[in-house]
Amino acid sequence: MTLAGKHILLGITGGIAAYKAPMLVRLLRKAGAEVQIVLTLSAEQLVAPHALAAVAGSVPRSNLFDLDAEAAMGHIELARWADVILIAPATAHCLAQLAHGFAGDLLSTVCLATRAQVLLAPAMNQVMWDAASVQANVRRLQEHGRVVLEPASGEQACGEVGPGRMLEPEALVAALNALFTKADQPLSGLRFTITAGPTREAIDPVRFISNHSSGKQGYAIASAAASLGATVTLISGPTVLSPPPGVTTVQVESARQMLDAVLEYTTDCDVFIGVAAVADYRPATSRSQKIKRHEDGLQTIALVQNPDIIATVAELATRPTLVVGFAAETNDALRHARDKRVRKKLDAIVVNDVSDPTIGFNSDLNAATLITANGEQFFPAQTKSMLARALVLELAGTIQRRLVPTNL
Repeated sequence: MTLAGKHILLGITGGIAAYKAPMLVRLLRKAGAEVQIVLTLSAEQLVAPHALAAVAGSVPRSNLFDLDAEAAMGHIELARWADVILIAPATAHCLAQLAHGFAGDLLSTVCLATRAQVLLAPAMNQVMWDAASVQANVRRLQEHGRVVLEPASGEQACGEVGPGRMLEPEALVAALNALFTKADQPLSGLRFTITAGPTREAIDPVRFISNHSSGKQGYAIASAAASLGATVTLISGPTVLSPPPGVTTVQVESARQMLDAVLEYTTDCDVFIGVAAVADYRPATSRSQKIKRHEDGLQTIALVQNPDIIATVAELATRPTLVVGFAAETNDALRHARDKRVRKKLDAIVVNDVSDPTIGFNSDLNAATLITANGEQFFPAQTKSMLARALVLELAGTIQRRLVPTNL
């Protein structure tokens, strides 16, 4: 599951080998990767964007000047989103553009704007591949840190036989797997328990008390931790989300069920991150039969407090090395979160202002502030996947420092 949760940006240029792209996308998604696609205009003549959208689960991009896209995920956002960029096929023109820093289309611009590793899978006629200018560009790209996946030899679309065939999709996936080795994963060997989503507190068999949490941020954090090498258990309240690949997911309904699961799965974990929006209260009694509209005594529902899951974990005799809470606030967010971190004895807390309708609950975007005893760091509005990775990477250093014995 090396590719589980990884963000793979697939660039497709105008070589005939573009016809293999849908199969490559299917293999990447089967391996658990999230895939975004950027096409050149020439590639659109060889492989249908609609076919790619169907297998990728996202709309391919090709226009550098797409104003709608810039408002959500433009070239800078794509460049930041990617864990790795794979260009397959990479034509001679593409190699020349990247070797000399040209940015004439969306794909080349993203490659200039990213800090992610760029892998290139050349595909062209054997004579073109052997051309001195192409080989000079390959050497230049390698000197600049790009990874060029040498093409295979064999029969080509033009009828000639020789080097220049793009590697098969299975070989490209293997190359990506090799890139993401355990040695490159800062959380390798660490065990995470993460809660996500809302809880539901039953009033009767058909009604319940809950909140607006979608679970998206918690699921994104679980996926990010897994992609960085951690062994992750996700304890989820009711959501419509699919379990993240490479993550053990435990489904629960109520706050008490979530607490039971948390106590079971935190006995030997290193990090606990409580992202779930756990209901603070539940009905004092839950009816076994549906309450009818005409029944008396429904003006009020007596409530009792639910257990405080994050505080319970922080108080455990064998508590995790790092306990991180989340706080969704609507006013004085930082003040309330600072107080909550100290009061509940948390190592860190992440707070977001859910009074902003463009972020937080049910949105794909979020902004947050990470608060620790050593300071505060603000993360501006971005996709929840991007924020999750940024938060987990920021916590990774703290986790590793705490796990180093003090007598070394």
